[in-house]
Amino acid sequence: MARIVMKFGGTSVADLDRIRNVAARVKREVAAGNEVAVVVSAMAGVTNQLVAWCQALSPLHDAREYDAVVATGEQVTAGLLAIALQDIGVEARSWQGWQIPVATDDAHGKARIERIDGEELVRRMGIGQVAVVTGFQGIGPDRRITTLGRGGSDTSAVALAAALGADRCDIYTDVDGVYTTDPRVVAKARKLAKIAYEEMLELASVGAKVLQTRSVELAMKQRVRVQVLSSFEDVPGTLMVDEDEIVEKQLVTGIAYARDEAKITMRRVPDRPGVAAAIFGPLAAEGINVDMIVQNIGADGTTDLTFTVGKADLARAHAALDAGRAQIGYAEYTTDANVAKISVVGVGMRSHAGVANTMFRTLAEKSINIQVISTSEIKVSVLVAADYTELAVRALHTAYGLDAA
Repeated sequence: MARIVMKFGGTSVADLDRIRNVAARVKREVAAGNEVAVVVSAMAGVTNQLVAWCQALSPLHDAREYDAVVATGEQVTAGLLAIALQDIGVEARSWQGWQIPVATDDAHGKARIERIDGEELVRRMGIGQVAVVTGFQGIGPDRRITTLGRGGSDTSAVALAAALGADRCDIYTDVDGVYTTDPRVVAKARKLAKIAYEEMLELASVGAKVLQTRSVELAMKQRVRVQVLSSFEDVPGTLMVDEDEIVEKQLVTGIAYARDEAKITMRRVPDRPGVAAAIFGPLAAEGINVDMIVQNIGADGTTDLTFTVGKADLARAHAALDAGRAQIGYAEYTTDANVAKISVVGVGMRSHAGVANTMFRTLAEKSINIQVISTSEIKVSVLVAADYTELAVRALHTAYGLDAA
């Protein structure tokens, strides 16, 4: 017997037929003798509608009331799934975040989970009751409902699995696992049987959409075994595990891309102590995340500085840089939203040289110019013109021997 957390995303519970399908999957786990908790998202499209209503009434709406509204999507799904399970003979009960409770901080709209009291759920599961839990939400120190930000149901599921001491957290979605790259771009992409936490974290952070980044961080920290599966096909998925469990480590595990960044280049910035803080401090104060950074030193006491921000933050970055021009002392800056970040990821990079060189050579052979480079221990990322995204991904996938036979 195992204790399992099963998480189903919006497409998996998009209508009543799909909710019945989920109930049948849960029943199979219960029939196998497992203790089961289920975490659900809102039905596909519901959260978008709720968000749109809040924005239509007031673009500067109260974040606490926003949370009260958007959290209702998961409440509906949890109740419906509990009814569907009861209808096929499975004892089940729905739970909202505040009932467990899932305690969070007070950052409404993007709260972080601080603790989960899983004692009552463990007791109920022990007597054969399935706990159907609303994802994406909790309760803050002010006793008001909070939400975790878009994609937060993945984080809810992993956090609940850790709190319950679950043997595994199965995340059911509209894809059947983690691939070496996006199969829509590369037809020869291969599904991975296992992937290391660090590799999945890097892939999620640089554009792979399979799992939400915060959920991977939490799984790695708490050592929760996470499996990505399809809601619609009974096929093996991808298991996220410790690096030590992967016997044959590939040089490169996957290629990811992201088209949601914009490049900012600042010209003739004074080359003096404190200038970087003068630039990036105001951006941080506005909640703008800066990703790739490259600096060139000039011969006249100035420097050119290039960095990337999310496209959604570009207008606010403009405002912050304009406001700080006198303090920073730059001559001008330019922006380019027509860029893409391409990344190669793999734990095998730690013990092999030449990974970056292969990337640079491959892109050069395709006449793709590299604008910015950033690296970590198991990742190399480059910024290129967006028009070359698919060509770059396909070429690199072949260059690193990732194409399926």
